[in-house]
Amino acid sequence: MQVEIGKEHEWLQQLVGDWTADMTCSMGPDQPPSETKGTEAVRSLGGVWTLGDGQGECPDGTPVTSLMTLGFDPAKGRFVGSFIASMMTMIWHYDGALSADGKSLVLDTEGPSMAGDGSMAKYQDTITFLSPDHRTLTSRALGPDGQWNEFMTAHYRRRA
Repeated sequence: MQVEIGKEHEWLQQLVGDWTADMTCSMGPDQPPSETKGTEAVRSLGGVWTLGDGQGECPDGTPVTSLMTLGFDPAKGRFVGSFIASMMTMIWHYDGALSADGKSLVLDTEGPSMAGDGSMAKYQDTITFLSPDHRTLTSRALGPDGQWNEFMTAHYRRRA
């Protein structure tokens, strides 16, 4: 099987490296935002995939490890990937595209609603490069009112 490296694969390679993260998370309107820190080591798999190995903690201080995979599927014309973490049993499947300015990767996914009622909800994780050494990851959920509600922002800075 022959793989052609395209501009989309090259975009993903800017994630490769060691990063520190400062995260702010809001779990509800009646709760104050929590702040946590973490790290992520991102490596390339053949120039086609990136694997992001994250270490951090939940707002309650419980340690968390995570793995994010990202790639580009030329047959679909879409970015694809997954996210798993030690504090959950679900695998999140990503389907996404670059923003018009090429600075952000918007990843759509679906998972359990934060309402805790057993229903599923739509989510988006967006990776935005502010500079080669500073990127953000924002997470938002589509509410029952049809409005997107941001609940997490992480600032990643490349370690020297």
